[in-house]
Formats: sequence, structure tokens, C-alpha cells
Amino acid sequence: MPWWIKRGPEVEANWSATLQTLEGHSGPVYTVAFSPDGKQLASGSFDKTVRIWDVATGATLQTLEGHSGPVDAVAFSPDGKQLASGSYDKTVRIWDAATGATLQTLEGHSGPVDAVAFSPDGKQLASGSDDKTVRIWDAATGATLQTLEGHSGPVFAVAFSPD
Repeated sequence: MPWWIKRGPEVEANWSATLQTLEGHSGPVYTVAFSPDGKQLASGSFDKTVRIWDVATGATLQTLEGHSGPVDAVAFSPDGKQLASGSYDKTVRIWDAATGATLQTLEGHSGPVDAVAFSPDGKQLASGSDDKTVRIWDAATGATLQTLEGHSGPVFAVAFSPD
């Protein structure tokens, strides 16, 4: 083989693909989501908290407390300024991602909240629940805009169309 051709890839013997190990939750982590700029990571846990992490350093930036049950879903708003979380306590919370303050507590589901997603403009929030419904909320006021029924089982994922 010519000297200028190398067999690839060449990596160190102790190389690992792990970039960070984030430690701090006292229970299993059920959900994670990156901020839109990729600089933060949110995690929701059985310990009833949400943590916001600095991706570069692995440091905890915020520990969000307020749910009375495990946190099963997290999602950042499109501008990264807010974070939504869904919990076994049947609520959705909207948090200020910078300060950790609760901005809204959304009540209306009759079962654990398994999924949350912001609309592309950040004005609405969808939540899916064990109660077999999807709720569309006004993210600013917390008002229920629609309750979508018809599923025969829990709703574990929600998403908005880009338009």
C-alpha cells in the first residue's frame, strides 16, 4: 500500500464516543431535549425534577422543582426561552429556561402527560396524555384551545407541522 494511504479510522486505544456524563438526578431519566441552539439539554426524571444542563461543561444550570410526580416529557420553545414539561401529576408546566421560574401550570388532563411540543411560532403547546387525548394550549395564557379525542390508548408523542 502506498505510504500516503492510511487505513482508517485511526483512533486512540482508549477512545470513547462519550462527550459528557451528566449526573445529578436521583431517579431514572425519562426524557431529554436539546435547546434550539444546541447549547443546553433539558432532562426530566422520576425524581420529579427537570434539570437544564450546559452541554459544553456538563454543569447543571437550573433544577426545576414543582411537579408532584415523575416528569415524562420536556420540550424547548423555538426561541429556547421557555421549556415545557409534562408529568405523571397530570399537569404541563411552562418554565422560564433562564431563571427556572414557573410561568404557567396547565391543568386539564385526567391522566399522566406523556408528550409535549411547541408550535413552530412558540404560541401554542400540544400535550399528549394517558387519558387518550391531545390538548392544544395557548402558551402565553395557559388556556385550552382544543381537546382532540378519538385515540383508543395513551398518546405518547405529539408534533406540529412546520407550517
